[in-house]
Amino acid sequence: MMNDHRTGLYIALLSIHGLIRWENLELGRDADTGGQTLYVVEFAQALAKLPGVRQVDLITRRVVDSDVSTDYAQAIAPVADNCRIVRIHAGSEGYIPKEQLWDHLDVFADNLADFFHQQDTLPDILHSHYADAGYVGAHLANLLERPLIHTGHSLGRVKRNRFLASDFTSQEIEERFNMSRRIEAEETTLATAQRVITSTHQEIESQYELYDYYQPEQMRVIPPGTDFKQFIPPTGGELETPLFASLTQHLKNPGKPIVLALSRPDKRKNIGALIEAYGLSEELQQRANLVIVAGNREDIDDLEEGAQEVFHHLLGTIDRYDLYGRVAMPKHHQRDEVPLIFRIAAASGGVFVNPALTEPFGLTLIEAAASGLPVVATEDGGPRDIIGNCRNGFLIDPFESETITAALLKLLGNPKLWQSCSKKGLLGVRKNYSWQAHAQRYLEVVKPIAQRSEWLERKPVLRRSALYRDRAIVSDLDQNLIGDPHSLRHLIDVLRKHRQSTLLIIATGRRLDSALKLMKTHGIAEPDVLITSSGTEIYHAPELIADIAWPRHINYQWSLPQLKEIFINFPGLKLQPKQEQSRFKLSFYIDPEIADIEAITALLHQHEQSVYVQIAFGQFLDILPLRASKGMALRYVADRLSLPLEAIFVAGGSGADEDMMRGNPLAAVVANRHHEELSQLVDAERIYFSTEANAAGILEALDYYDFFNSCKDPREGTPSP
Repeated sequence: MMNDHRTGLYIALLSIHGLIRWENLELGRDADTGGQTLYVVEFAQALAKLPGVRQVDLITRRVVDSDVSTDYAQAIAPVADNCRIVRIHAGSEGYIPKEQLWDHLDVFADNLADFFHQQDTLPDILHSHYADAGYVGAHLANLLERPLIHTGHSLGRVKRNRFLASDFTSQEIEERFNMSRRIEAEETTLATAQRVITSTHQEIESQYELYDYYQPEQMRVIPPGTDFKQFIPPTGGELETPLFASLTQHLKNPGKPIVLALSRPDKRKNIGALIEAYGLSEELQQRANLVIVAGNREDIDDLEEGAQEVFHHLLGTIDRYDLYGRVAMPKHHQRDEVPLIFRIAAASGGVFVNPALTEPFGLTLIEAAASGLPVVATEDGGPRDIIGNCRNGFLIDPFESETITAALLKLLGNPKLWQSCSKKGLLGVRKNYSWQAHAQRYLEVVKPIAQRSEWLERKPVLRRSALYRDRAIVSDLDQNLIGDPHSLRHLIDVLRKHRQSTLLIIATGRRLDSALKLMKTHGIAEPDVLITSSGTEIYHAPELIADIAWPRHINYQWSLPQLKEIFINFPGLKLQPKQEQSRFKLSFYIDPEIADIEAITALLHQHEQSVYVQIAFGQFLDILPLRASKGMALRYVADRLSLPLEAIFVAGGSGADEDMMRGNPLAAVVANRHHEELSQLVDAERIYFSTEANAAGILEALDYYDFFNSCKDPREGTPSP
């Protein structure tokens, strides 16, 4: 059957799971009825309104279940003459979560093919949303000879990392979420799709590049559509509202412009750097107030531990710079108050700030721009695209507080610039982030595909036998990766080449922000796992999600106040600055000529303190929980990833790396000036002493172990598992 020649495209959008109808969407009913549901409904309606589109079908699963509305049992639900929801039967008629749909997708595909054949025309474009629809879409694209477009919404390889950070084991993830089937479906979809639509360039770099069938030429970035109905510029009277009075009740001069930050109380959001910048600038304090909306709280000590740590840091910074009366941090707000909060800040002549360490997209920046509020935002991730499109503010380096100060003063000190950015933001979001703009750009991408004037030329792909990455490279930053820029560039190229098979794990004594700053300075991409603060914190890519089980595990017999009391006047020890301390790390500068490590350990035993003590680079001493160290953290991560230690290569350069290197991993001591701290390992098995320093020494050892092929110690007779 051939398509007819009526004007315009017939586009079939496949979004199988969840509950989909045109009105009164049950968003948040469960994990399957959320952002994707809203997206496909608004996208379908926006497409149908465009010239050049003849028909839009939003195709989902038919659900006949007494626990849900009868709306979801209606086979055909039109919303306009050329736009309808088509519900296809698959498996049991009852509602089924997406993780349990896999066995029913072949039936869905066959029934959908029958539906198309019963019409007088086939779709010009099949567009799948999420992995389950990708599986069906790939099947139909090959069966019907129709081009497939795909939007992932979220990817299995990335979701698996998030689950691992949330205290799921690999086995639990597989059993509960059918993750291997999901990832296989995503690989098949990528092998079939003519184009893959993403929201940002970072999404491509941090997520799709992990897949075997990833093809750079098939990727297209189209900013998602946004509903601006609630987000509008000030209309007058915002500064007389009860909400304004509530937000500013603790400010000495509430009439000043508001520098606004709005985010979760999460270390990655980096709000402390904004307060630091504000506290260091008298001019900024004179020009504006700072209002931080960071979730809701009754009592900080009742929050989860990560949020507690963030709030204590924020309050400590406010106190250190004596910012009382100039900084407000309201305890409560409702989601439906956010549009008014943005308008209040805009009406005050203020600025919205997002100083996050990493920001995959940045929806709040779009909401701020739609409210006429200029923005200052991190140069990491989505904000690059948003400010690049809207030109309504400035990008800042989240690790350099002076860049935050400079950007804010530019906007606050120049009314013409402020007005220009406000107007550009209002125009820019509607031009680039409205549903009409999204649909129009989409049509420009898919029309040549439907007309066969553009077709993806696929490059040969060698599919790996392993579904997940089966080996890992582990290294510290200082004295290992850092030190020789030329060899580091070579190593980065090697790691990128083998990214689909090999994880990169960085284990450092530095805190999170310090490690990220150093990595950025030297062009080191975000690792798959980042172990910081000498093994007391673990973060998972791509959004540096903190592992929530690890703090509970290492809290065993740990008493930081008692340890501080024990060593308060110990000869030869000096506390490192406050920012180097953490909940699970007590750090000193040590003078080896005065401080005796044996006396330190004896004193700990005398006070019945079961802890782990390490010295690095001859001058840093860390006291950690007994269960915490780089080596313990590495073994925990390996277990979560179901990765055998024999398939892990560890590069070490100081005494702090020793317990990572001992045992079953393949290891190497690089030839830096502190490698003598590891000289006792010279006779240890599976440890190679490189003749080169820094990254060159790592490359030398990787070659010695033939790491990317046989992955074995040539001194042993059998390959590593």
